[in-house]
Amino acid sequence: MAIELNVNGKVHTVDVPDDKPLLWVLREDIQLTGTKYGCGIALCGACTVHLDGEPMRACIVPVSMAAGREITTVEGVESPAAMAVRSAWRELDVVQCGYCHSGQMMSATALLESNPSPTDDDIDNAMRGNLCRCATYYRIRAAIHRAAAELEA
Repeated sequence: MAIELNVNGKVHTVDVPDDKPLLWVLREDIQLTGTKYGCGIALCGACTVHLDGEPMRACIVPVSMAAGREITTVEGVESPAAMAVRSAWRELDVVQCGYCHSGQMMSATALLESNPSPTDDDIDNAMRGNLCRCATYYRIRAAIHRAAAELEA
């Protein structure tokens, strides 16, 4: 069945089953591979994308649920918060293996877009569903604070 998706501001028509996970449509059919597969059950956060501005786990979102909505992946997020997050990630050398960080950055961006001055508790709550095998959690938190400060300046 043909489904139209608005991904990063561009319309894509894909002929896939209604229940195919959005993650696999993005990676296999649209060739946007920045969104990663981690666990397949929405526990790790590696597949986080924004659906109408809200962070969602693409591994459990059926493509039919995303039709007609605005999908933003790590390749297309361009808000001031996203730019501040990218800058802070580089400045603080947050990434180790890097596998989880597209999802980490998407969750951090959504947090800063809704709360530009988060506390440690706000950050911990917003990032709770994003796991990092390398345990860079302190650097992630520091980078979110740095991004918040950049947005405030």
